[in-house]
Amino acid sequence: MSLMVMQRLWKSAIATLFVLVSVVLVACGNGAGSLQGYANGTYGYQFLYPNGWIPVTITDASKGVDVVFRDLVEYSENLSVIISDVPADKKLKELGTPTDVGYRFMQEASQNSDRQPELIRADSREDNGQTYYILEYQVTLPNGQVRHDLATVAVKFGKLYTFNLSTRQGRWSQVEGLFNTMIKTFKI
Repeated sequence: MSLMVMQRLWKSAIATLFVLVSVVLVACGNGAGSLQGYANGTYGYQFLYPNGWIPVTITDASKGVDVVFRDLVEYSENLSVIISDVPADKKLKELGTPTDVGYRFMQEASQNSDRQPELIRADSREDNGQTYYILEYQVTLPNGQVRHDLATVAVKFGKLYTFNLSTRQGRWSQVEGLFNTMIKTFKI
């Protein structure tokens, strides 16, 4: 074999290796490995969020909104933590089943705006003795846009914590796995 043929084969092998490594790195970057942590020491909660998301300064937020993050590229994708008061002796299960709480949230959301929410799923999970409800909604906005929301709800020390993730319905299939991973990372 001539030296030129050997050089071409070598370059081809290097290019193929580069493509394979790139594919592996991209695949690894789409999962939980691309999440970073946020912790609020004052209110005692934490969660993971994507590296490409940034905190948003909130000036005219609804009562109880503690933090908001959004995707740097997909501006309409966001997360928020809302903290409300509940009686200090109440536990989440005393507020109702996951479905009861999901419907109550849905009724409150539709009373305070022209949004039309639909409860899709209501589950619960336990983590270190703490109960969390996981709620999934499809929300139609007044302009006709449809959004997909996931929320984790928990109660501790007289506070009701709601960790909410939201995206356009058209993006849901692309972020469903990521959002389902993120929603499980919320802890109080």
